[in-house]
Amino acid sequence: MPTRKAVTLKTIAKELGLTVQTVSKALKGKHGMSESTRQLIVHTAEKLGYYTMDQIRSLRLDHIAPYPNERLRFLLVQTAESVAYNRLLLQGLQNRFFSFGHRIELLMLPQNIREERMAEWLEEHGVIYADGVFIAPSIVPKAWEAALFKLQIPRILLSFPPPGVKIDSVIWDVYEATFQSVAYLRGLGHERILYVGDIQVQRGFILRWQAFCHAMNSEGIAIDPTEHSIGLRTDLAQWRIGLKAQMERYRPSAIICGIDHEVQTVYELCQELEWRVPEDISLVGFLNEQSDSLPLLTRPHLPISETGYRAADRMLWRIANPTLPFEHIRIQGDFDEGSTTSVASTNRASSITR
Repeated sequence: MPTRKAVTLKTIAKELGLTVQTVSKALKGKHGMSESTRQLIVHTAEKLGYYTMDQIRSLRLDHIAPYPNERLRFLLVQTAESVAYNRLLLQGLQNRFFSFGHRIELLMLPQNIREERMAEWLEEHGVIYADGVFIAPSIVPKAWEAALFKLQIPRILLSFPPPGVKIDSVIWDVYEATFQSVAYLRGLGHERILYVGDIQVQRGFILRWQAFCHAMNSEGIAIDPTEHSIGLRTDLAQWRIGLKAQMERYRPSAIICGIDHEVQTVYELCQELEWRVPEDISLVGFLNEQSDSLPLLTRPHLPISETGYRAADRMLWRIANPTLPFEHIRIQGDFDEGSTTSVASTNRASSITR
């Protein structure tokens, strides 16, 4: 395969029909253009594989060739429970790998498979011949994780690692996101904050709850777990009924919903109870993306695509540095203030109609 030709400022300028001076200003962060133009230039530079001298020096320090001669093939493996994340994760991985000329493919793992058949299945589907594997969150059954951890190729776990496992991991920081959510609501004067979120299915879910307890205790507010909706959702209809009763009984002034697919249910129950959002009840939800069926939600931004982008870098680093210690990387996001939160009302109890 011929050596890839270096991309210059002139290459980017020609691609976009702009001057070299405009491209240079955008990449150096200088003023004199709209933010949309700047983002277009930056995105095009990444897509074409442009690197500044500082970036090239950094890559070379990590023994990563900025213009590799060999095109590598990577896999993002998942099960049905991971599908909510895969588009954003894949987007981040593709954006980063494109500039190196590498490719990333999706592979769906079967759920109805005996544990002793997993290694054989991975070999049959060519997983062991990939240059590296990314392991998506929410892999079910959990035995798949153990089988993937045993692979003798570079692996990046896109989740919180279990104790004792020797693997690199990159994940969006839900612990910090939960602290941001509690701090924001406390800043609006809320004390009776109800946490809603399954804490059984995956490690990141229990971390959200632990962070909520930590954040509330830091504010001097004691937590009684029985007042919050944290149980396993074995029967969704019964869980919905129980949550509605819990909301009526606890009468919170704000709710933090820590699981993406539960936010819609919480919002619908507020409507059924005739609790106006945000006048009567403030709502913060951990959405992967803003939904058209919900108002503009106040939420911590979960940098899922950014996690994929960073994980691609970590994979290339691991390939170039196979003997160095494993690392766990958490990606922090911003906090988006939407239309579903307001200052706590002092006479809220009397304002809610049932």
